Amino acid sequence: MYRHLRPLLFSLEAEAAHGLTLYALGVAQRSNLMRWVAHPPPADLPVRAFGIDFPNPVGLAAGLDKNGEHLDALGALGFGFIEIGTVTPRPQPGNPKPRLFRLPEHEALINRMGFNNDGVDALVRNVEQATWHGVLGINIGRNKDTPNERAADDYLACLERVYPLASYITVNVSSPNTPGLRDLQQGDSLQRLVGTLIEARERLAVRHGSRKPILLKIAPDLDDAQMDSVAAVLRGSGIDGLICTNTTVDHSGITGALHAGEEGGLSGRPLFARSTEILRGMAQRLGEEIPLIGVGGVLAGSDAADKISAGATLVQIYSGLIYRGPWLLTECVEEIRRQKSDIE
Repeated sequence: MYRHLRPLLFSLEAEAAHGLTLYALGVAQRSNLMRWVAHPPPADLPVRAFGIDFPNPVGLAAGLDKNGEHLDALGALGFGFIEIGTVTPRPQPGNPKPRLFRLPEHEALINRMGFNNDGVDALVRNVEQATWHGVLGINIGRNKDTPNERAADDYLACLERVYPLASYITVNVSSPNTPGLRDLQQGDSLQRLVGTLIEARERLAVRHGSRKPILLKIAPDLDDAQMDSVAAVLRGSGIDGLICTNTTVDHSGITGALHAGEEGGLSGRPLFARSTEILRGMAQRLGEEIPLIGVGGVLAGSDAADKISAGATLVQIYSGLIYRGPWLLTECVEEIRRQKSDIE
């Protein structure tokens, strides 16, 4: 069905189409029409990572459902896990519109959303009201007007609020659309932030009787020395997982395309090679110590399998859904299963 609906959606402004798609998914789910929308993969490829059992290794990346308003509809598609957010302590509108752009000839998106969200209290209410109870990641960040010197306060506020509801929590220090945020990936700043959050997690684990994994999401624009630095901080830190990667500020792969000059993070097909290179580099640096999630440029099942081959335990998709629709999820699971069977 999606291939028939895509021309209509692509005729709309990108952010409006995004909202309409999520609304339509909700209608289909509530009306028992999801069989016309997607064919969920069978739950026969379980994966265990971070102490969590995932029904399959393909999840939804953060950003599509920032406020956790659509968990029931998205859960019906059959994702192995869903990550919502990025959420900040206080509501914020994000950057001025337009802030989301399609580049169909490159199967890519550019966004400069800027952590637009309704705040952590609204997200918590939405999750509490959902009937879907699969593996849920909650991605947390800082408000735009919070200086990096006080960023830990924002992350701590979000961590405490979402902790009882999340299966795992992702610390986002890699969005290019919040000024200065990526500075938190560097050396001492990252070490202080990670240390603070891990210490808080241990207190929360005692309070709630459950130790929730904390993951870090990094940028694809790191050089070798920066990857070395991140790996040095993470080894023995207590961080449970690493997500490779966020969007890139490098637009060289789309030179000359309409919207190529727009500011923001580039995702989709042009991100695949670089995000996979970072994934492979971090896998080499961390070995078996810290499991990795591969995300960035997955437009086909073979791309998801390549992420696994590069060192990922799990894979996330987002931009590929815009171009391929919900079938991409099942295709990714089937290809990972096929390649796993060939190896065995």
